[in-house]
Amino acid sequence: MYDSTINFTLDTICPWTYLAKKRLDEALRRVRSTSASEKVTFTILYQPYQLYPEATQEGEDKYAWYKKSKYGDSEEKMKMYTTLMSAYGASAGIAYKFGGTVANTLQAHRVVQYFQESKGPETADKLINSLYRQYFEEERHPSSRETLMRACSEAGIEEEEAKRVVEDEGEGLGETRGKIREQVSNGVDSVPFVVVEGRRRDLTIQGANEVEDYVKALEQIVKEST
Repeated sequence: MYDSTINFTLDTICPWTYLAKKRLDEALRRVRSTSASEKVTFTILYQPYQLYPEATQEGEDKYAWYKKSKYGDSEEKMKMYTTLMSAYGASAGIAYKFGGTVANTLQAHRVVQYFQESKGPETADKLINSLYRQYFEEERHPSSRETLMRACSEAGIEEEEAKRVVEDEGEGLGETRGKIREQVSNGVDSVPFVVVEGRRRDLTIQGANEVEDYVKALEQIVKEST
């Protein structure tokens, strides 16, 4: 049995990484339902990256920020984007919304990294799922205390422990910043950035690829596992 780690570099305010995660999850479901599960185990480890590191914790209006920073303050281009993103989301079971607040994600990354280290990948996966849903589908702040506490609750973390980690904003902060710098030094300049480790070689997938692309990569890792 070969154990393959999937390093998934993301930012929790990136709509494309949410879409990529949904598609990768579906690809993993398909591959794990075959005899490949007898040859390879796949484990996702989440690596932090910040698309908007200069953002404040307070943040600003998400819709206005997108329109100004990404689409030249054009309402027409913004509507094209929201229509396209909504269609992509619907195909993956995501109900994208475009209101709310865009803000700094460092604290969200810190909490994910802390519990990924202390409780393992399954807990981190539940945290990521909650953070994505809250931000993109419920228009919640990406890294407020309330958002992070709710994510911890949904991940099965006891309230007392969650409160201690969430409220101690320095807990693991240096390590998280170091991991972000590491991603940059590894050449990551956009997300999603996915590296599937293999026995013979690693496969890198950039951007929100189709489910079939992820399936193909996973099957190649299985094929080369012996």
